[in-house]
Amino acid sequence: FVFQVDPTHTGRVGASEAALFLKKSGLSDIILGKIWDLADPEGKGYLDKQGFYVALRLVACAQNGHDVNLSSLNLTVPPPKFHDTSSPLLITPPSTETHWAVRVEEKAKFDGIFESLLPVNGLLSGDKVKPVLMNSKLPLDILGRVWDLSDIDKDGHLDKDEFAVAMHLVYRALEKEPVPSLLPPSLIPPSKRKKMPVFPGAVPVLPASPPPKDSLRSTPSHGSVNSLNSTGS
Repeated sequence: FVFQVDPTHTGRVGASEAALFLKKSGLSDIILGKIWDLADPEGKGYLDKQGFYVALRLVACAQNGHDVNLSSLNLTVPPPKFHDTSSPLLITPPSTETHWAVRVEEKAKFDGIFESLLPVNGLLSGDKVKPVLMNSKLPLDILGRVWDLSDIDKDGHLDKDEFAVAMHLVYRALEKEPVPSLLPPSLIPPSKRKKMPVFPGAVPVLPASPPPKDSLRSTPSHGSVNSLNSTGS
């Protein structure tokens, strides 16, 4: 469980990563909010290993009809069940291939933007995507990470699904949600899942450490936004 949500073994799971994972339990947001409050009683904004264990136990309790409170931790219940995950420890329904975090209405809007940028052979190069990303006014290091995460096959171009991932990440970032360091499995387009492992640790992220913002401003072709520059990939 912990490896799936914390593949780099930092010892803590951030709120956004934990929320993505816990939502796969199928429990309501109200119950998940109670679980989070009990697992993070000090309001640290992340879960350590003990807190994550508490969250998993409470998910199992809720799924088996028990109240969500600390006394329920002593109950004997089956392991928690989560959907849309590749871990053999968890129950995976047949519908996992079709579930995608990009909503249908979002995808329709993103597809329209994609087509307006005149893709060639169904692909957009970095210099065509760059103005759209820059228009968001997000910091360049964030935009570089968005590009790295969305160019899933690392060919220097974005197809329609990869572009939708980029736009989804940009919109989330504009809503003050942090851009993840690794692409969550639920965000990998179904069309890409057969071509690559779907567990988080297998998604390549380049570069490992983006350069300072100042160097990005002075040399926009440098570092993590290289593929976005017209002289890049």
